[in-house]
Amino acid sequence: MKRICLALPTDRPCGEAISALGEEAAYAADRFGVEVLLLVLDSCPPREYAKHAAVVRALPPHPSVVAHHLDEAAQRDFLKRAIEETRTQAPEVLLDLMLPDAVSYGACTNRAFLIAAGLGCTSVHRRDSDSRYQKRDGETLYPVHHELLSIGKPVAQAAAAVTSTDPVTGGSDWAVALVGASFIGELSVDLGEMHALAPEIYREVVGLWAPPHRTEREKDELVAESFRGAGHTPFTEDRSVLTVVDPMRVDMCNIAFHGVHEHVPLPPCTDTIGSDYFLIHLVQKSGLPGVLHNRHIENFHTAERRTDAGFTAYQTRFAKFLMSMHYLHPLYDAMARAGSGLLDDGGRPRPDVIATLARACARLDPSDNHRRLDVLTAAYRRLGGRYAGIAAHLAGRQDVLLAQARRDMEDFALLTEAWRPLVRAARSSSPGLFA
Repeated sequence: MKRICLALPTDRPCGEAISALGEEAAYAADRFGVEVLLLVLDSCPPREYAKHAAVVRALPPHPSVVAHHLDEAAQRDFLKRAIEETRTQAPEVLLDLMLPDAVSYGACTNRAFLIAAGLGCTSVHRRDSDSRYQKRDGETLYPVHHELLSIGKPVAQAAAAVTSTDPVTGGSDWAVALVGASFIGELSVDLGEMHALAPEIYREVVGLWAPPHRTEREKDELVAESFRGAGHTPFTEDRSVLTVVDPMRVDMCNIAFHGVHEHVPLPPCTDTIGSDYFLIHLVQKSGLPGVLHNRHIENFHTAERRTDAGFTAYQTRFAKFLMSMHYLHPLYDAMARAGSGLLDDGGRPRPDVIATLARACARLDPSDNHRRLDVLTAAYRRLGGRYAGIAAHLAGRQDVLLAQARRDMEDFALLTEAWRPLVRAARSSSPGLFA
């Protein structure tokens, strides 16, 4: 029986999301005859973890659904076993990249990838704790429906399961590497208040994530579509297209990967939103086939972001996202030039190529990041109020943030070089670990 991983990383209260994930797992098992490993990677404090554990225990039993709810101690134990198996000379460095003390969107998803590989899953289907499923006529619209129609199937076979097909590169036997959709509802990045207060400052700030050589018109176009997902239009009928998927059309709360995630990890950047989107770009730039569908997830913002501490943390993560673009845009450009050269003869990503390109980008002159940070802090000062406090916070940490942005890219190159051995080790380390 085919085994898949339905994964939810979380560091916030999300009992409803876990219950909904259990329902999606049962739907996948019943509709598609797969075994589902429901994986909740929980970084919450003990009190919230206990509440989540109660939710997991209360999920209706299903013969083809197995739930694994792992706190950070259990995750660390698994990682230590896998890392020891690799015989690496720097086990503590790898452990820190996989389970850092700070928030890391890439690292938590990398842990899901590694555990899923260890448990024999052929694909990973990721969801987020601050999102919910759409409904229509009383039916819940699970993204796994489209994902399992196509993920991992040869192009020739997947073409029969979609409503339309765009030209794709590679052979007809190449497997669909990605199936995804986007979201409707609130902006994926918490900048709605800024847009309401000062649209012109919002335009300036969001425009900072564009490559510096873009024209003002191109920046305006980017700002107009950034962080909006599929807008607010609710689902009406299923649509899907076999294509080379545009990263702007999918979101990491609504995505499935096959194969590619076992060859290249996500950047383990800390305190950096958007750092978990790299594989979507790799799939696109290399020409791997994917499926884009329209079972968009509803996005909402949790109350934690509205607190003073949550606001400061989130705006700092946004600043680091902007700074990460100084390295990622050139990396994406280099990947686009390499094209199918990013893959081996079997259509599998080449981690050695990605690591070499990432390391070269880490050596770029950081002067443009100085400019980004200066423009951002000036914009926050003009907004005033609590944004002025963020400006002071960022200005006081400027040297640290600049150094972190560069080191994040170096760490990504290092982890990419170690990734295949880690995946192999995870497979040999897993038996009985989560029994």
